[in-house]
Amino acid sequence: MRRTPHGRAVATGALVAVTAMLAVGTQAGTSTAAAPRPGTTHATPRSGALPAKLSPSQRAELIRAANATTARTARELKLGAQEKLVVKDVSKDADGTVHTRYERTYDGLPVLGGDLVVHQAKGGAVKGVTKAVRSQIKVASTTAKVRPATAEAKAVKSAQTLGSKKTDATKAPRKVIWVADGKPLLAYETVVGGLQDDGTPNQLHVITDATTGAKLYQYQGIEKGIGNSEYSGKVTFGTSGSAPNFSMTDPTRGNHKTYDLKHGSSGTGTLFTDPDDTWGDGTTSNAQTAGVDAAYGAQETWDYYKNVHGRSGIKGDGVGAYSRVHYGNSYVNAFWDDGCFCMTYGDGENNADPLTALDVAGHEMSHGVTAATAGLNYSGESGGLNEATSDIFGTSVEFYANNASDPGDYLIGEKININGDGTPLRYMDKPSKDGASADNWSSTVGNKDVHYSSGVANHFFYLLSEGSGAKDINGVHYDSPTFDNLPVPGIGRANAEKIWFKALSQYMSANTNYAGARTATLQAAADLFGQGSATYNTVANTWAAVNVGSRVPDGGAVTVTNPGNQSSTVGQAASLQIKATSGTAGALTYAATGLPAGLSINATTGLISGTPTTAGTSNVTVTVTDSAKKTGTAAFTWTVSTSGGGGSVFENTDDVAIPDAGAAVTSPLNVTRSGNAPSTLKVGVDIVHSYRGDLVIDLIAPDGTAYRLKNSSALDSAANVKTTYTVNASSEKASGTWKLKVQDVYAEDSGYINSWKLTF
Repeated sequence: MRRTPHGRAVATGALVAVTAMLAVGTQAGTSTAAAPRPGTTHATPRSGALPAKLSPSQRAELIRAANATTARTARELKLGAQEKLVVKDVSKDADGTVHTRYERTYDGLPVLGGDLVVHQAKGGAVKGVTKAVRSQIKVASTTAKVRPATAEAKAVKSAQTLGSKKTDATKAPRKVIWVADGKPLLAYETVVGGLQDDGTPNQLHVITDATTGAKLYQYQGIEKGIGNSEYSGKVTFGTSGSAPNFSMTDPTRGNHKTYDLKHGSSGTGTLFTDPDDTWGDGTTSNAQTAGVDAAYGAQETWDYYKNVHGRSGIKGDGVGAYSRVHYGNSYVNAFWDDGCFCMTYGDGENNADPLTALDVAGHEMSHGVTAATAGLNYSGESGGLNEATSDIFGTSVEFYANNASDPGDYLIGEKININGDGTPLRYMDKPSKDGASADNWSSTVGNKDVHYSSGVANHFFYLLSEGSGAKDINGVHYDSPTFDNLPVPGIGRANAEKIWFKALSQYMSANTNYAGARTATLQAAADLFGQGSATYNTVANTWAAVNVGSRVPDGGAVTVTNPGNQSSTVGQAASLQIKATSGTAGALTYAATGLPAGLSINATTGLISGTPTTAGTSNVTVTVTDSAKKTGTAAFTWTVSTSGGGGSVFENTDDVAIPDAGAAVTSPLNVTRSGNAPSTLKVGVDIVHSYRGDLVIDLIAPDGTAYRLKNSSALDSAANVKTTYTVNASSEKASGTWKLKVQDVYAEDSGYINSWKLTF
């Protein structure tokens, strides 16, 4: 059923400037005056860490100054002799701290994945450096062994396997240094054009090893999103000209222009013009209506970034992007193209519902902001973060605009009836409600489509803004769970937005993954609210609530490490060491409910042991009490199988120090079990380390066979390895001494094996 159209949109050129100022003032006042919801904690950011509002000329001067000193900066950073720096972006804090983002070149070749950010105090002293790659760049030779034509052919074939149509390389492959995986390699980057399977323009970037011809990576340069086709009602927006020749050109926002493609799929289109500056009639039969929504959305997005984050335009240079509406026929999507620096909107199924809503504009323009700052690659976990960033800021723009026809919510595409049942496309409070998105992080989340892997960050942002549990906001009911079943309070959306933007623009890089996003947002929270503050701790605990990292103790609270779900076998001995900490001195007392028959917990040591007697699955809750009678809990399941069904658990809880950039160390585990190991052997690893990307981890079978669990990655700056790996060890005899082998291959950081276990 068609929705009732809104009234006609009116824009009067003579009133634009005044109306814009009033609208901005009203929005800012409404946002800051809103009463905090119960259950959220609010703190005022430190004013010095907030962004300075730079004019385009001020930003240009900072870039000029940085460009004048790139050689000196490279020497100070101890880069290699063939490495040079190129300034990409500059931002500034209110206290004078300048954050300069650089890209690298090596022997004149672009270095992909080698970006870095230098943080300088007001006086010029370097406060810190955020690097995607910590080591110097060096390759044996910049002479390729693979011909460019070979790399191009493989890239085109990769695009074709994704359903790309009219496929060809847009230009000859260029030689680059690929360092995103940690090890510098000479490579080709080929950009494949044409169309994707749904009619979206194609810009598939394929990275090919110039020595072996192997494909190293690929990502899509056209960043797609689906939005709300509901119009924004009667609005005012910036136009230019005079009767009888007004145009949709906004002179107060970088001369943003809105064009009509008239169902074409290439070119700029025709600039919207009108004789009386009264545009559209609220119906899809009037071509101007979609243009009104696109122009209004661009206006509100520009104002949001400028007034909330001090950024003048997508690139911060005061230059407006442009918008194209009525793309193709029945095109049910919208996309940002950094190549044309423009947004493009389809008209939906049967050309009946243009995808030109407010949160769509915010979403698409935010892809441009991401490209101009961190440049998150549109693939894997970084691609999920890219999409989530656009969802986060599209949602933020919707709240900022405070439009009664489209009030702010944490639903993505809530008014598009794509599924035929009126449901949103994505849910930030519980992403899995769309049937495909991830609520929480897992080792396979990067394999999902970026619109679905984005769920982890979307869920984090919702929880950080509003907190967990049931609540109603602007007439929408939410009930957000947490991975560890522990509550988080939320810090308020305004603070969450500031943290995410600061992390994106100053601490993330092209290949940032979810662990890296945690590190970046914690650094942003430390800048804005102080390290160890309640807000900082809430950021850490909210990441833990989506299974990224661990919770931090709050004062004297008791923290119990959740061991994860367990499995054992009837008649075979089992043991599990429960670990807990408290900020209060004194002994801890352990208790457990729901243990399988035959198992018990030692109240003093926390060791669960015994021999299970009955098959079945139990819901176990461990409670740890400290000397001040404060408690902490951990809940998990324990499945007991009959003989032959697997389930024995063997664990080594002895600490083993891992030397910094030293020899490999091992931790032994004696397994007493008949038969072969299973094809789904679970290897639970708990390693404490300040930079987990330094680590290479192997499982060594009793016969000496090595199973690689984790490679090193100079890009993975997160702390600790706390996860479970699955190994096909069915060719190995179970009985004997198994070993966990760990080696730190980079200098500067250290740690130890805390514990590890095998579950058969």
